[in-house]
Amino acid sequence: MFNALEVVTTVTVGVMVGVEFSVAFVMNRILNALPEDSRQLGHAHGGRMLGAVMPVWYIGSVVLVAVWAIAGWHQHGTGLVVTAGALLILSVIMSLLLLVPINNRNKTWTPDNRPADWKDQMNRWARFHYVRVAVIIAAFTLLVTALT
Repeated sequence: MFNALEVVTTVTVGVMVGVEFSVAFVMNRILNALPEDSRQLGHAHGGRMLGAVMPVWYIGSVVLVAVWAIAGWHQHGTGLVVTAGALLILSVIMSLLLLVPINNRNKTWTPDNRPADWKDQMNRWARFHYVRVAVIIAAFTLLVTALT
């Protein structure tokens, strides 16, 4: 049962990393290559769609890592799991303080009501997102290392 927990947790965090990596390095580049109105509408739609799913995924990942750390407290690699959990908590805090406020504004914008600095706000979101991706990649790497 413990091995299943390790695998489910690692896969869950790994897929989340893949999605966030894809947003940062694939989807944003595709959207940014579109004409201005389509670009902004695409970002708004993505913000609404992923904004609904990702909070559950992030919190669920933290919970899974916490359960792994508690269940395997005396196992080899627990320090790595705890550190990964701390990084995932950091990513949630970063999301709440830095990314969500921008996303909450972005997902309501249309070509008719977007602010003049909407591109600057989206670029700021992207910079914060790159840092968050690095943090969750580090957490995933620690979880994979804890398995060995």
